[in-house]
Amino acid sequence: MNNRQLFLQHLAQTTDFPLMIEVEKAEGIYLFGPKGEKYIDLISGIGVSNVGHRHPKVLEAIQNQLDKYLHLMVYGEYVQSPQSLLAKALCDTLPKHLDNVYLVNSGSEAIEGALKLAKRYTGKPKLISCVNAYHGSSHGSLSVGGNEIFKQAYRPLLPGISHINYGDISDLQSIDSETAAVLIETVQGEAGIRVAEKKYFQALRKRCDETGTLLIMDEVQCGFGRTGKFWAFEHVGIIPDIVVCAKGMGGGMPIGAFIANKEVMGVFKNNPILGHITTFGGHPVSSAASLATIEILLEEKLIELVEEKANLIKSLLIHPKIKSIRNKGLLMAVEFESFDVLKPIIDTAIEMGVITDWFLFCDDAMRIAPPLTITEEQIHEACEVIFRAIQKVFPS
Repeated sequence: MNNRQLFLQHLAQTTDFPLMIEVEKAEGIYLFGPKGEKYIDLISGIGVSNVGHRHPKVLEAIQNQLDKYLHLMVYGEYVQSPQSLLAKALCDTLPKHLDNVYLVNSGSEAIEGALKLAKRYTGKPKLISCVNAYHGSSHGSLSVGGNEIFKQAYRPLLPGISHINYGDISDLQSIDSETAAVLIETVQGEAGIRVAEKKYFQALRKRCDETGTLLIMDEVQCGFGRTGKFWAFEHVGIIPDIVVCAKGMGGGMPIGAFIANKEVMGVFKNNPILGHITTFGGHPVSSAASLATIEILLEEKLIELVEEKANLIKSLLIHPKIKSIRNKGLLMAVEFESFDVLKPIIDTAIEMGVITDWFLFCDDAMRIAPPLTITEEQIHEACEVIFRAIQKVFPS
């Protein structure tokens, strides 16, 4: 059996129509197939490859760690320099109030840990998240998700959860003295790149302070430079109580984190001890790769060029079929009339060598979130392919 047959026969499937792109190698913004196929990855493996695929400095950090040790012990027991150095580097990018890092394996796990932390610290039962939010697929993270289509088959889910409309200040009155935390994406991703106004986030911060509620900001998709700031919440002038990150954090390796004040995080140590546990969280190889990723983003000044590159994409993607482009930096949604219009364009672009996608809760918009390393020349190349794909599907 060839790889495609093995994939279909033995690997658990999540849809009846997987992309079936076979990849032999990846480098920078490109994926390469076994027969010489070459694709521009305009979605960064869904927000993961912010510094591109196989960045040399990430590979060097991984190799150096491989020569020392791999897994040693469950999280939080042994002093491991990749974990300690990464935690310090993360805290250096954040306001001083956020000084304690819990390393995990993924975004979903980071959300789970943040929810537990908020309930444990406040002693309160209620959680609030937003309509059309996406926070992961595990049981707890699915419970705070904001789209019923993805939840209905798995009920009953966690109790005590309600939803507010993202960006609607009047809904903030739902936050009360029994609310442990409000969990919110700084930029709503799977809803199709929705960005609330600065005054909304400031009102949210104020309401959480009034009610003794922790504010958890989900930066899994919009963090690590994606929006033109290291953290997207820097755009809105507030400081959360807990930050959640993953995806672009690892330079292609699996890792996530939730970050809070040391006093808040300290509740995991007692009553009970080991209040949150992970075996592989902060794996030394992933931690080394993540530290290298932070250094690349800062040293190569990739974040400073995000807005310029986003503006170039917007200037090139002008076509009667494109209704609008929503974005925060290089997190972009190119809106078409409908999914029926969009899907054949995506398929045709892939055939022509450019990979894009749509959004879970917004199937009329094309996802564009390229590696931050993409050059102006490569942007021109990718946009030209998308333009030709539109023309091929809709020649009139």
